[in-house]
Amino acid sequence: MTPTDPALMSAETLIGLYARRALSPVEVLQAVLQRVALYNPWVNAFAAMNPQALRQAGESEARWMAGRPIGPLDGVPATVKDLLNLAGFPTRRGSKTTASTPAAEDAPAVLGLKQAGAVIIGKTTTTEFGWKSPGDCPLHGITRNPWNRERTPGGSSSGAGAAGAACFGPLHIGTDAGGSVRIPAAFCGLVGLKPSFGRVPQWPLGAFANVACAGPMTRTVRDNALLFSAMARHDLRDPFCLPDEPRDWRAGIEDGVAGMRVALVRRLGFEPPLDADGVAALEGAAKLLEEQGAIVEEADPGLPDTRAIFGRVWGVALARQVATTPAEKRPLLDSGLEEVAAREGQMLATDFLGAEALRIEAAHTMARFHQRYDLVLTAATPTAAFAADQPTLRPTEALWRDWAPWTFAFNLTRQPAISVPIGLDEHGMPRAVQLAAALYRDDLVLRAARALERAAELPLATPG
Repeated sequence: MTPTDPALMSAETLIGLYARRALSPVEVLQAVLQRVALYNPWVNAFAAMNPQALRQAGESEARWMAGRPIGPLDGVPATVKDLLNLAGFPTRRGSKTTASTPAAEDAPAVLGLKQAGAVIIGKTTTTEFGWKSPGDCPLHGITRNPWNRERTPGGSSSGAGAAGAACFGPLHIGTDAGGSVRIPAAFCGLVGLKPSFGRVPQWPLGAFANVACAGPMTRTVRDNALLFSAMARHDLRDPFCLPDEPRDWRAGIEDGVAGMRVALVRRLGFEPPLDADGVAALEGAAKLLEEQGAIVEEADPGLPDTRAIFGRVWGVALARQVATTPAEKRPLLDSGLEEVAAREGQMLATDFLGAEALRIEAAHTMARFHQRYDLVLTAATPTAAFAADQPTLRPTEALWRDWAPWTFAFNLTRQPAISVPIGLDEHGMPRAVQLAAALYRDDLVLRAARALERAAELPLATPG
């Protein structure tokens, strides 16, 4: 059933209505802002709101009335995670240690949004420097899950996940260094894509630049591909980004999975935990793919222990973050961040280089695995969203036990991976699965995600 409230509509639906003069960007923004006023006081998805959004929606309306939209997202409401620069706004990164000086230039993904005509309504919350999966930070406090205010939306793209589930616009940009797009997408019933490394330019670099990238978070797969098309544009400020020609990533997205070979994977160099509902979701997704013609079989890629590799990459990045924070401001940092930094900060250079060698070994292993399999199917998270108010205890253990055991391997290998909602558990909370493909085959994960979406359509969240 197509929603009648503009705030609940997909970006594709909005663009079609704009083109027919059946709806205006101003009307859509007003509907979205009404939901923000109603639900954000407890959802707490925003780090900052854009006071120019209504004016920008009006300019978009004038362009549509003249038949001259500037891009494929003209007038569509969108948000940007507060780890990315949005010109004119400070990039606080969820931290009390950062400056309130406005950024002078847009990050590449943000520039892509603007060039496509999107109306950016605000910046969304993040865990401090994107370091963890529970959705809280020292600067903005706790962000809550619109499906259940007692649960976390996940992180580190906590505000993006919550904003997407609360229908604060259809398009949201997050970032993902170990699962920070896919985890909140899974907890909030969204589609979250971690693209191939280099597909979306990075500038300036964040704490986890070697394994991180920006990614789209949306309520539908087609919207995800549409937003990805605006983000994945070459930018000279990142000399390591791919020199891609602009493309519409929706092309071929309806082609299905018939004949594809899919590996159902339960080990990623160790056995990530997974509850009974997660097992059911994973096996249900495998069956849905088989019913659409995919060839699914259980397989083990034979990865090295990815916990040991990612733990060192993560720990060294956080140790560097603490070391570059002025001593007088360090007491303002999240205590868990400091705990991990202190544990890993004395690592020898040879140990870190050894972890990097193992990261490359993992990437080679998955490249060989994808010679046999088009896609990998795994769980996305060990459980449904956990309590929003629980303290962060033993973060190094929590990383591979509670937060990101199913996601961080694909940051190490740099291949594309997507979280797709597959159903609701007995408590009415979303469950998701993850699909991965060989490096640079972002098109395949989008195709397979769309196939699952067609087979397992979910309702929208009802905040309360």
